[in-house]
Amino acid sequence: MYICVLSDFMWKKEFIIDKEIREHLDRLESKKKELDAHRPLPSFIIEKIKENLALEWTYNSNAIEGNTITLRETQLILEEGITVKGKSLREHFETFNHHKAIGYLYQLVDSSTTLRGIDILKLHEIVLNNIEEHFAGRIRTGNVRINGANFTPPSASKVSDLFDELVEFVQLNPNELDPVSMATLFHHRFVWIHPFFDGNGRTVRLAMNLILLRAGYPPAIILRADRKKYYEALNQANNGQYKKLQLMMIQAIERTLNIFLGALPGLNYEYSSINNLIVEEQLPYGQEYLSLLARQGKIDAYKEGNVWYTSKRAVSNYMENRKRKRT
Repeated sequence: MYICVLSDFMWKKEFIIDKEIREHLDRLESKKKELDAHRPLPSFIIEKIKENLALEWTYNSNAIEGNTITLRETQLILEEGITVKGKSLREHFETFNHHKAIGYLYQLVDSSTTLRGIDILKLHEIVLNNIEEHFAGRIRTGNVRINGANFTPPSASKVSDLFDELVEFVQLNPNELDPVSMATLFHHRFVWIHPFFDGNGRTVRLAMNLILLRAGYPPAIILRADRKKYYEALNQANNGQYKKLQLMMIQAIERTLNIFLGALPGLNYEYSSINNLIVEEQLPYGQEYLSLLARQGKIDAYKEGNVWYTSKRAVSNYMENRKRKRT
């Protein structure tokens, strides 16, 4: 068990990376090394994947916050400039703004600077452009409450110092956290500080990916289908229980890693829905059991909508590991 004590934070909690999470992180690192071995990746592959990811990233992040524009409508708005009938002007601006913020994020990745508070403020400014101009890019000056959350964010008088403290913690990384764990911890602490009146969720799901992208990982995209689980994970983290949020982050990164690896010629990264895989490969496990393993991160799997995808290789690896543990 690995324990990282957050002595610099107001909450004197322990960020625990247990054996199971460590195994998941090792699997991510192994895939990242395989991807790195093929760099530089063909530019046409990179650009097409980034384009598709930006589209679904924009849709999912906005949908988590209640935006009703669909994935297809998001594509029409961004690629065709179409105004969708029955959707509010705010929802259209949220779509344009988030997509623009992703472009700015990639500019930051290409620079040599570390995570800076000024960059987070700029991301927030873009997110709220033409929506809440008075609050865009500015730390909140009043107290807030969050419906459905099991905590009250710190008072406005403390927010600026806590925000700077969080940024400094990421820059210095005194506990030598790996990038995935740092992004997870940053995500939760940012939400807990709640530095803005509006746009906190969209901004943190952008900013956390600056940590990942600079470390060579692809972006982690939290899916709208996992909205309830996502908020539950954040609430658990408020009580010092980070495992659910860690697992969500790992699965989100693994999904995008699989997208990149699956696009490279010569690599065997073929995934099927669990139901189809059971039928095609005559696996010894049922759908319910494999879905449970996928949710727990015990097999290499990712989620599209409400459907889990995995591979015969992932199930075989799980079976081999179980066999080794028994002997």
